[in-house]
Amino acid sequence: MKVGIVGCAGRMGQMLLKTVLATEGAELGGGSEHSLSEHLGKDLSIFSGGEPLGITITDDPRAMYEACDVAIDFTVPMATVSHVQIAAECGTALVIGTTGMDKEQLACVDAAARKTTIVRAGNMSVGVNLLLGLVEKASSILGDGYDIEIIEMHHKHKIDAPSGTALMLGEAAAHGRGVDLDTVSARGRDGQTGERRTGDIGFASLRGGDVVGEHSVIFASEGERIEITHKATSRSLFANGAVRAALWTRGQTPGHYSMKDVLGLE
Repeated sequence: MKVGIVGCAGRMGQMLLKTVLATEGAELGGGSEHSLSEHLGKDLSIFSGGEPLGITITDDPRAMYEACDVAIDFTVPMATVSHVQIAAECGTALVIGTTGMDKEQLACVDAAARKTTIVRAGNMSVGVNLLLGLVEKASSILGDGYDIEIIEMHHKHKIDAPSGTALMLGEAAAHGRGVDLDTVSARGRDGQTGERRTGDIGFASLRGGDVVGEHSVIFASEGERIEITHKATSRSLFANGAVRAALWTRGQTPGHYSMKDVLGLE
């Protein structure tokens, strides 16, 4: 399958590019960047360290989508929304790793998924998606007698909080309890907040250094505390999952899928 990389000059984009080149069954079909990028017009080999690939970095995403079977997008919400529309118009599958999307932007993804295959996940890691299942199960068994707190830490350049993975973990915990996360989410405690409300799911976000991604879900009760933690030490695990999802889209009917579908966990 010919795979295109949106934002190919970024840290994640470069990792995705190298992963595509190293993956059997995947072929690099193109790479795009924003119109002010210093890398426009350069051969994609600038990031692969190999021989010239004959594919130049473009600021015309439509041309890239038309040349590819599937594209991978780990950019920012506003850019991703424009890309889902192009993917739908071109009939190109799309894998989305972008986080921080609001309800209106997610509605745009849903609309595009009626015309093409879209896989979207706040985290493409196989380990994290297994973690989601553990959190949901623990939440359903432990019940309201255990307070749930979710702590995440990422590098200082991350622009959204809580992380997409933290929100996924919160959704899993809420689903386990049979509640709506929006009604029990507690964020950004500061000052005289009063006692913790029973049933709340708390979030805390830490930022610093070059941390790839760390997430802990804490179930705290009288006399004991249960902690489930995942630590990512390399972005390669996200890239591997994204490329795996890209190859999975072949032959799939239009729809809005998750990594659970890709991994057969649903």
